[in-house]
Amino acid sequence: MPELSILGSLAPYHIITYGTLLGSSVFEVFPQSLKNHNTTYHRVQSFIGGPVAFKALPRAQFASLQSAIFPIYFSLETVLPVLLAWTYPAAKSLTGISSQSGFSGVFAKHNRLDVLAPIATTFAIHFANLAYIGPQTTKIMKLRKHQETRDGKKSHDPAPHSPEMQKLNRKFGIMHSVSASLNLVALAATVWYGVVLAERLQ
Repeated sequence: MPELSILGSLAPYHIITYGTLLGSSVFEVFPQSLKNHNTTYHRVQSFIGGPVAFKALPRAQFASLQSAIFPIYFSLETVLPVLLAWTYPAAKSLTGISSQSGFSGVFAKHNRLDVLAPIATTFAIHFANLAYIGPQTTKIMKLRKHQETRDGKKSHDPAPHSPEMQKLNRKFGIMHSVSASLNLVALAATVWYGVVLAERLQ
């Protein structure tokens, strides 16, 4: 049974924060290309939630669900790296504490590659998704919906499409691909930091 005194240190909160960050990253976003009739389109799905929702919901409801979930997800993924840095525990030696904790420890010169780099990478990517890529994707989705009304045809229906819809579909695919690719980089950075963290536990 763990000693309750450990709760007075940053270590357990750091581990819990890291587990939450990794778990939400693995659960949530993964890119996939699908074919619908004669049209190839891209979407971002989760390992678990996305496929189930995509199969269970009509396309419009699925899009609404994703639009509602992603701001929450990207907000969480932006805050967690900050909490990870804040709870960074000091290393201990036989003589006592031998390094700095919290932000000071993360920004220490000897931690810039193994600690600061993966945490900052994860934060920057999810902040970009939250502040720019996500809102732009939502904006394109709304424009496509209006264009569908003008064209009398869904964006995912078989070709041909109007030039305006082709342009919107292209933009939508690019934004989704960029978001998915960045999230995979963020996941890789998170796993990289996990290896660094495991090294400290040896």
